[in-house]
Amino acid sequence: MPQVAAAQTLKVGVAAADISTLDPMRATQTQDTAIVSWMFSGLVRFAPGSADPSKIEPDVAERWTSSPDGLVWTFYLRKDVKFHGDYGLLTAEDVVFSLMRAKDAKVSSYSSDYAAFKTIEAVDPSTVKITLSEPVPGFLGLVANYHGGNIVSKKAVEKLGADFKSNPIGTGPFSFERSVTQQAVHLKAFPGYFRGAPKLDGIRIDLIPSDSSRDLAFRSGELDLFYGKREQRWVDQAKNWENAVVDIFAPGEYRTVFLNLKHAPLDNLKVRQAIAHAVNVDQIVQFVGKSVGLKGCSVVPSGYLGEDCTWAYKYDPALSKKLLQEAGQAKGLKLTAVTSSNSAQLPIMEVLQAQLGEVGVTLELKVVDHPTYHEQIRKDASDLIFYGAARYPVADSYLSQFYHSDAAMGKPTAVTNFAHCDAADAEISAARLAATDEERLKIWAAAQKKIHEQVCGIPLFSLMQVWVHNKALNYGYEMKGSLNLAPPITEQTTLKR
Repeated sequence: MPQVAAAQTLKVGVAAADISTLDPMRATQTQDTAIVSWMFSGLVRFAPGSADPSKIEPDVAERWTSSPDGLVWTFYLRKDVKFHGDYGLLTAEDVVFSLMRAKDAKVSSYSSDYAAFKTIEAVDPSTVKITLSEPVPGFLGLVANYHGGNIVSKKAVEKLGADFKSNPIGTGPFSFERSVTQQAVHLKAFPGYFRGAPKLDGIRIDLIPSDSSRDLAFRSGELDLFYGKREQRWVDQAKNWENAVVDIFAPGEYRTVFLNLKHAPLDNLKVRQAIAHAVNVDQIVQFVGKSVGLKGCSVVPSGYLGEDCTWAYKYDPALSKKLLQEAGQAKGLKLTAVTSSNSAQLPIMEVLQAQLGEVGVTLELKVVDHPTYHEQIRKDASDLIFYGAARYPVADSYLSQFYHSDAAMGKPTAVTNFAHCDAADAEISAARLAATDEERLKIWAAAQKKIHEQVCGIPLFSLMQVWVHNKALNYGYEMKGSLNLAPPITEQTTLKR
């Protein structure tokens, strides 16, 4: 008879000093989204180990239908889905509450994604109807187990209020048990999970911001799974560790340097063009490594539906100097960049600093811890903003959040438009109303061209996800991708030490 693996607590190491929030509507940082993904479900889900929208499958909804025009979607819920704790069964009322909450900018970081959700109705306790004001490219991704699509308990949110972010209640395979500030978060198996009780006892997430400390903890057996260092040399070394398996998977977080058009002299187009031509992307990609850093070209990430690489900035330091001279900056200029101290950002910014220095641009790096970096860049404290993110892989999600003026910093609807870009507002909006996919692709291409010409940002590369696990850990699926940026830990995951 095959030997059955004994239940175990999975020990995970993440690159963070602390957790910001475990409220799925506010969780944007990598460590937060990873933990949230193990506790929550969506109406539908990406198949475990996949970031492919074509492989979306039922989750708390057992099936769904849509109208021919794509404006009305009806979801039929499973009747056996339980919330963690004493919060009872999930009903259509919880789904309506969750999606209305995702749509509310006061409580959701993803509200702009749900702007086209005209009405969200509970037809009966197990049926939800969503009516859109316009077609939404990649609609199912918005109701998947990702970002604002995670379903929360209405009773729990109303009872706990602001404390919900530190006492989350979902329907996933693991439930929140406790957390210790700047030390660890503990999850326990949820025996009432609708797909079946997990084979693991629970998950302990250790908060270890130091790369070397996570390495040491793994190699000494204190961790089973940890967030790796996304550098080629490190990956090559880790592959030679005893009992280690290195997972490199999609989606990459698309690294872009945004130029703040609100700050002089970056309000001058020629200055922005000069900076774009001073950046040697090939050198940066070579520094990062070919298997972990895939070169980008468009403002839309590589591999997203609608990406158009017709336009790219050519590395040309002579042209850069000429443009600076024409802009009245012949003597050079000084720019500042608030920069995270983490290993996925600071080394890249130092390379960029050296490249700009070659054309007479002095880049002052204001190095801070990662939470402070996030806080400062949202206050327009930086001239150049280095930022990496993964979104649902269609052009609209990236164009809307990073390049539409509605998403600009300082606005009530702000998301991640650090550049205050406004070049393609009309096209980004028009693409959502396109009658055909062919028309939508043409409009997206026009939007990318306009953003390129305004020089809102300089695309660099997609930084792939790197996690390391020991051979005793079996995910229960083939690991190819995860939009939540961490390996899904499911009811099928086992650990056999």
